[in-house]
Amino acid sequence: MRKEFNITGICRPAQHYMADVSKKRTLTFDMVERGKYFIINRPRQFGKTTLLYSLTEKLQKTGKYIVFNTSFEGIGDIIFNDESAFSSGFVRILARYAKVYAPFMVDWLKQQSVDINNLEQLSDCITEMQAQTDKKIILIIDEVDKSSNNQLFVSFLAMLRNKYLESDTFKTFHAVVLAGLHDVKSLKLKLRPNEEQKYNSPWNIAADFKVDMNLQPSEIKPMLDAYVSDTGVKMDTAAMAEDLFYYTSGYPFLVSKLCKTLDEEILPTKDVQEWTELDLEWAVKKLTLETNTNFESLVKNLENNQFLYDFVSKMLVEGIFEDYSIHDPLISLGLMFGIFKNGHGLKIHNKIYEEIIYHYMTSKTRMKSDISMTEFTTSKHFKLANNALNMVLVLQKFQAFMQEQYSKHDRDFLERHGRLVFLAFMKPILNGHGYDFKEVQISEERRLDVTITYYQHKYVAELKIWRGQVAHEEGLDQLSDYLDRLHLTEGYLLIFNHKEIKTWDSGWINHKDKRIFIAWV
Repeated sequence: MRKEFNITGICRPAQHYMADVSKKRTLTFDMVERGKYFIINRPRQFGKTTLLYSLTEKLQKTGKYIVFNTSFEGIGDIIFNDESAFSSGFVRILARYAKVYAPFMVDWLKQQSVDINNLEQLSDCITEMQAQTDKKIILIIDEVDKSSNNQLFVSFLAMLRNKYLESDTFKTFHAVVLAGLHDVKSLKLKLRPNEEQKYNSPWNIAADFKVDMNLQPSEIKPMLDAYVSDTGVKMDTAAMAEDLFYYTSGYPFLVSKLCKTLDEEILPTKDVQEWTELDLEWAVKKLTLETNTNFESLVKNLENNQFLYDFVSKMLVEGIFEDYSIHDPLISLGLMFGIFKNGHGLKIHNKIYEEIIYHYMTSKTRMKSDISMTEFTTSKHFKLANNALNMVLVLQKFQAFMQEQYSKHDRDFLERHGRLVFLAFMKPILNGHGYDFKEVQISEERRLDVTITYYQHKYVAELKIWRGQVAHEEGLDQLSDYLDRLHLTEGYLLIFNHKEIKTWDSGWINHKDKRIFIAWV
């Protein structure tokens, strides 16, 4: 059985096509060798567990370490009932994993677990455990989010911190690696009555984990090379790796999901066994129209935080990029969930997430607005000969639709949500035969470029707010340049004019060497 692209659980080299994450593993390995305590806090399905297993394998092969690669997932809640249950339960967890990593310790750990009733005794057990071997012991705990809001776990971290600070006197774990969504350095230890605590944070000893977990094109390409070697499928692996990164920004789940879609869903429908840029575009389209736990979490995190929803809406829909601080709790929350990425300015993490958010906000806006578009979106003339799309008619129909709605609905609502209304308007017209890809542009006019693929044809419709003639001329130059990059000679411009009296004009103009159809709403 040949390998496959994996999107669930651990990626195993013998079973799955895997990106080359050796550099990430080496950087993490070096931190462990230096005895660092740290947390790998990254969004869900970001390759944390796979990295930990790969790291464990490399550490074990050196012969210098015993690695307890544990997890708090699936252990139940009883262990968190009280200090006694947690302390003895944690030793039983070590005994279970010792069957794999240190069989000679299993009986000793089981015996110890019977007599341990509190964290102080657990601390002594850890010191004695290190005395059982001349190898350095590494503790890894995956899925710490299960217990990150539990005071017993916070006290446990404080105990490990104290042992770290006293490691010259009392032996302890050489390194501790925690993995989860949250950065547990921000947790606070509750002070007990009449008891002094030297530190308020239980994990302020942790080193910063700065390894970039996004997959770079140079790391994606070896996975594609291996796939080509196994299957004989034709592709330009370097170009395909760059294109995968373009859509995903290297989010591991999204990279693997697109590859899996290309291999298992799109390739079987083709006469020629190859992956092309157009194939990837359709894989992206299929992905953005499906439901999975990753996208459900993305929407849930926006739905559960109105402030975060509004901030994202300003970025994507209104094109407003405000100053921000990385220390702002709202920004930290978006980064933690993987909604944002922080590099050259704050952005939505990847273009697929942008599409999912657009779809979600468009649907939500349409449901709230009580606007019926059926009369305007069912024309048989939208589809022309050779499966072309009549974009002029699309804009004219939208113009007529908006003119009617201005007389019936809240004007402020239509102006604030005009772009989302247009995207909702396009949805039934494309009706599974096309795909609209949105890209917000930073400019005075707050442009939103919509690249539409309809069957084999491609169109560019630019949405912008009227900001005066000078800005308008600059915008036309930018649209012309954008059309050049896509090798197109015609483009479409939808201008939202928020003046009290509207002209509702439309028509073709020539700008530079391009024909541009403009509609005003």
